[in-house]
Amino acid sequence: MGRSKLLASIVVGATVGAALSMFDRVTREKTIASTKNMKEAISYYSANREELQVLVEEKVLAAKVLCENVSENVNSIIDKVDEFKELPSTIEGMIKDTKSAFSLPDKE
Repeated sequence: MGRSKLLASIVVGATVGAALSMFDRVTREKTIASTKNMKEAISYYSANREELQVLVEEKVLAAKVLCENVSENVNSIIDKVDEFKELPSTIEGMIKDTKSAFSLPDKE
């Protein structure tokens, strides 16, 4: 049985697409500029590994705080949804109490 050619076709398609996009001058200039910036960043952080470590730790901490905030927000939304689920029965009880307070006593 032959191997699937899907992965190879995807790689070839991506390569051809990237090569064709380089015919556009603006795309080519942006690609060159971003490649230079990436090279400079790699060189800088290679020489300053402690700074890279601090930067990564800050990003991890920021992600952790963001996850905690999202978790708190989700829990708050769940609580509000539960309150809204109880709302119709509360309103129904209030309507019954109001009806009974304003209804005339039955004549016997």
